[in-house]
Amino acid sequence: MDWTNWDAVLFDLDGVLTPTAEVHRRAWRELFTAALPAGAAPYVEDDYFAHIDGRPRYDGVREMLASRGVTVSEDTVRELGDRKNDLFTEILERDGVTAYPGSVQLLDHLATLPIELAVVSSSRNARPVLSAAGLLDRFEVIVDGVVAAEHDLPGKPAPDTFSHAARTFGVPDARAVVVEDATSGVAAGRAGAFGLVIGVDRGVGHAALEAAGADLVVDDLAELVAGS
Repeated sequence: MDWTNWDAVLFDLDGVLTPTAEVHRRAWRELFTAALPAGAAPYVEDDYFAHIDGRPRYDGVREMLASRGVTVSEDTVRELGDRKNDLFTEILERDGVTAYPGSVQLLDHLATLPIELAVVSSSRNARPVLSAAGLLDRFEVIVDGVVAAEHDLPGKPAPDTFSHAARTFGVPDARAVVVEDATSGVAAGRAGAFGLVIGVDRGVGHAALEAAGADLVVDDLAELVAGS
């Protein structure tokens, strides 16, 4: 991988830099185990990848409920989404988070190059997660759920949050690399005019990431460091 071909790398956070996807999965499981009505099919782990992973929180609530044919008010969607965030915060504060070693290895390598680095996450918790993992000072630009709401940017699988990050650097999308572990995030990269979309397989599978539009799929970001 010759990183000198690119001007910016736009990283998703959960599941790419940190294993916080596991924390999110636990929070979503606790939420929907209690929230799904009687008679609905119970929540299973595959629901996370199919309906929630990579989407803004309230969109995840809507998609998950729709998969069970459940219709609720927007107030209820927000109540459930906020409860999920509370569960996530409780788990994060209790257990903490450690960045993937391979991801830190790649960040260390990119820090030696004249290349811009951004985090683009649907989560509103991106900054606390980066701080807990000791990565906050690695990124000049962080486009999270808070920034997306402030600028009225549609969430993934739309490409707008990635484009916003690239534009903040003054980098054309075609000169930027998107790194994602979720099919919705890969689809966002593919929907834009980004030069390269890299999928990181943390459980969704190589085939699913490729089908969503990944140009390259790896199991660990250390694979993208020369000599590793």
